Amino acid sequence: MTSNSYTDNPDNYCYRHRDRQSFVLCQRCTRTICPECQTQASVGFICPECMKEQRKNRTPAQKRAARRWGRGSGGTAVSFGSSSTRVMTTLFVVTAVVYLAQLLGRVVPGLEVQAWLLFWPPYLYPDVAGTFQPWRVLTAAFVHSGFWHVGLNMLALWMVGRSLEPILGSWRFLTTYLLSAAGGSAAVALLAFSTPVVGASGAIFGLFGALLVVGRHLGANMTGIYVVLGINLVIGFIPGMNIAWQAHLGGLVVGAAVGFILTRTRRPNQRGRQIGLLCLVGAVIVAAFLVPPLTGYATLT
Repeated sequence: MTSNSYTDNPDNYCYRHRDRQSFVLCQRCTRTICPECQTQASVGFICPECMKEQRKNRTPAQKRAARRWGRGSGGTAVSFGSSSTRVMTTLFVVTAVVYLAQLLGRVVPGLEVQAWLLFWPPYLYPDVAGTFQPWRVLTAAFVHSGFWHVGLNMLALWMVGRSLEPILGSWRFLTTYLLSAAGGSAAVALLAFSTPVVGASGAIFGLFGALLVVGRHLGANMTGIYVVLGINLVIGFIPGMNIAWQAHLGGLVVGAAVGFILTRTRRPNQRGRQIGLLCLVGAVIVAAFLVPPLTGYATLT
């Protein structure tokens, strides 16, 4: 095809702006659209008319989510744009890089990534371990014991994060993740003091908890989430599975609490109250580390 034949073809111009050439087609109606007429969808772009039709066909839950969480009326096509899940993607990448460093440590002497980052409650009590390393409360969420461990946790992060982060917003999603990870560590310190743990399970269960609360608040059908969450909770109690159910429980409770706070302080004039309540959750988690452990402490002192 020659350049003249391209310019002579009206299909190579935006259907709304006939003077603008474009190579992009609407993913629904396949008409040519210029950058001004493009709306990012989950795959590709859609035109304004298809966007309008999609808004009209949204479910009641989607309409409530857009109205209550201040995400406008863009519908699913906007919510799942690449920029709306940047925190989830960053967490995914960081965890993957840390796991690759763990694998590299198998052949590089002295590169003990898991030993540096895992959470072992005595590291918070200098009189027991002879050192104080509080960063492990969070860093344990980025190291894993094996391929299946990291793979299943990252799959769960992707499944929950792609729905939850567009609803909450990036900083609220990150806050939920980190507070839930800390909550999981706090539960381990209280209920299994002598147990070293690794993995993002506490943070993942926190996201599940937040999603359940937010989903119910929006009137969404949460049956599938209940089933998945129930199965994972039960697996944690099976003997021989070597799973820290304490971290699951702690993360779930904290995540649900954060979700409850976010649903009750969603208006712009409640931002200060929201931040204050989230800080209170963080303070409660810190206080939990000051409570004498229920099990395991006596064997190490």
